[in-house]
Amino acid sequence: MELFIQIKDGQPFEHPIIGNNFREAFPDVDINNLPPEFARFVRVEPPLLGAYEKNQTVSYQLVNGVYTDVFSCEQMTAEEITAKQDVVKAEWAQNGFPSWSFDEPTCMFAPPIPYPTDEKFYRWDEPTLSWIEMT
Repeated sequence: MELFIQIKDGQPFEHPIIGNNFREAFPDVDINNLPPEFARFVRVEPPLLGAYEKNQTVSYQLVNGVYTDVFSCEQMTAEEITAKQDVVKAEWAQNGFPSWSFDEPTCMFAPPIPYPTDEKFYRWDEPTLSWIEMT
């Protein structure tokens, strides 16, 4: 997608503008020879937050000569991590499988046997501690 951003006082101003809208709003600007108050912009998909990250924000910055999205986030405090783990564990105790174990790095429960990787569909069978193919 073709995007542009306005530059004021050497900083990105407001939000990126889609190419067609830019040409309509600024018909006298040559997009192949942009004046200093405009720049091309490259949109970047936001990364997925880790299990213990929060408050993702985005800013527009000049990276390798191109304005782009730059994402940042906060790490949870030790207290927030413990609180999140306690909630996940409490919910699992009510609805989960007893044989599964808590995986601290992902803050999720994992089965004792990994899910099969053969592109079929399975459900967990707790009495046999195995994956049963769904047909």
